[in-house]
Amino acid sequence: MEHYRETAARNLARARQIIREAEIEDAWRSIGAEVRQVGSVRTGLLAKHRDIDFHIYTDRLDLAQSFAAMARFAAHPEVTHIEFRNGIDTEERCIEWHAGWRDTDGAEWQIDMIHILRGSRYDGWFERVADRIAARLTDEERDAVLRIKCAVPDGVHAAGIEICRAVLEAGVRDYTGFEAWKRTHPDGDTLEWMP
Repeated sequence: MEHYRETAARNLARARQIIREAEIEDAWRSIGAEVRQVGSVRTGLLAKHRDIDFHIYTDRLDLAQSFAAMARFAAHPEVTHIEFRNGIDTEERCIEWHAGWRDTDGAEWQIDMIHILRGSRYDGWFERVADRIAARLTDEERDAVLRIKCAVPDGVHAAGIEICRAVLEAGVRDYTGFEAWKRTHPDGDTLEWMP
């Protein structure tokens, strides 16, 4: 088994443990929210960058309720920091929460919880994108995505969805190819992409 497969399997298993330990879903359900996994954990393509992503839906966006759910999450001693962005009045109709989690081995995890107004523009969008990526990838393409993700240098940001798009649309198979593809696809170009 290639090292990138081992890294992905190990990090995916640990991500699922952290989700349980952090009681993320319980915290949000305590305010009546629907919690949906998105991103690399949902697709099974979690690699070197340790991130866990959720979209959380309620019928209205109430700051006090959102803060109450996050207060439950923040009570865990492993939470190192929390960032907040109020996007209630934006096109995204959301409240963004970005948190850090220090694992038992000292590794830092990023946990993003985006609280979204049910029925708004992005309700379910990224869940469908993730499901379509997971369903469409061949074994060769899955390996390419994981290999590229593991090759991204520390400190360099490369969105997983961009890597998936490069692999699926352009046949990119390595990090050098991804860098070349990225030069012709500006940031934000992938937000509306659906495979």
